[in-house]
Amino acid sequence: MCRCAGLDVHQETIVACMMYEPLDKRAKKEIRTFGTTTKELLQLQDWLTEYNCSDIAMESTGVYWKPIWNILEGSFHLWLANPQRIKNVPCRKTDMKDAVWIAQLLRCGLIEASFVPPEDIRDLRDLTRYRRKLLGDATAEKNRVHRILQDANIKLTTYVSDVFGISGRALLDSLVNGEVLDPQQVEQKVKTSLKKKVPQLIEALNGRIRLHHRKMIQKHLNHLAYLEKEIEVLESDIAQLLSPLQEAFDLLVTIPGIQKDAAAGILAEIGCDMSMFPSEGHLTSWAGVSPGNNESAGKKKSTRTRSGNKGLKSNLCQAAWVASKAKGSRLSSFYHRLVKRRGPKNANMVVSHLLLRIIYQMLLRNEPYSELGWDYLPQKEKSVDYWVQRIKTLGYSLSLQIETA
Repeated sequence: MCRCAGLDVHQETIVACMMYEPLDKRAKKEIRTFGTTTKELLQLQDWLTEYNCSDIAMESTGVYWKPIWNILEGSFHLWLANPQRIKNVPCRKTDMKDAVWIAQLLRCGLIEASFVPPEDIRDLRDLTRYRRKLLGDATAEKNRVHRILQDANIKLTTYVSDVFGISGRALLDSLVNGEVLDPQQVEQKVKTSLKKKVPQLIEALNGRIRLHHRKMIQKHLNHLAYLEKEIEVLESDIAQLLSPLQEAFDLLVTIPGIQKDAAAGILAEIGCDMSMFPSEGHLTSWAGVSPGNNESAGKKKSTRTRSGNKGLKSNLCQAAWVASKAKGSRLSSFYHRLVKRRGPKNANMVVSHLLLRIIYQMLLRNEPYSELGWDYLPQKEKSVDYWVQRIKTLGYSLSLQIETA
């Protein structure tokens, strides 16, 4: 690279190092410091344009790289580097030396670019991650209501599986309003099979609920209602952004274990253009579902998976649990073959790894999922030694003779 730049990014300042001259000559460099406001970022863009810079590298430092990326995207070829892989020599760390070091690595082609999806995928990623966060907040509010009911000696959860269903909400509203319910009123509020449990529900509602409990339950229910409305709005926005990716979305939902929400979350993390990843191994390693490779002197050490992309990893693990319950599928057979010797958690991680490899090939070839069945592996015939050993374990002695024709 004849003209490239390295940026050392901070919250308030950016130190930029420009390197030019042909590769067979000693590089000349120019170093300048810019601020991080939009005005100064535009000045950085003009300065880089004056030198006809083609490639720019920067570290992935928190979220401070994003404003720079938004300004320079489209005008230059940008490289986002993992800070762990481009560390400078110890005891030689200053902002200027860091910028020069990044520029030197880029000029020599020693920087591996991190995956940064297009703008529409980044917008979809923000929505799906925020939706997942709101779902967690809604679950937390439900758990708080459960704790208050136990504190008030209300044993409603013993007989109602979902306290926040239609019947449960009606009974909770009656508790908050301080109503004293008789069997006939309880029967009118509950639905389906709960009508058979009216005597037990009357007994469960007879507790020591105080005004403080009713106020706290009302606050949690109000917040829960707000969260549910926000989740509905988010789902509408997500569906709108998914419309250009409908073909890839329809492919993913053909895989056992991947429902609509999981498919949206996976597409938001990796997009649908698999040419961004050289191979399925690169994708699984980036996601953090590949086993570690730590070997020295012929001895294998820890094979723990790295952290990777948390959003993608959680979606894959959740889909793997669901796929392991799908009877008659290849993924379920694969899980149950592993769980005997690896345990549930490790087996689930291996299925997640297989799921992502399948997703990569499906999106790369634009083909739907093909179910191979639970018996997709050829069955090996049992050898004679196997049956002899089985007979001996039962307490019998056995001698074999070869028959001659």
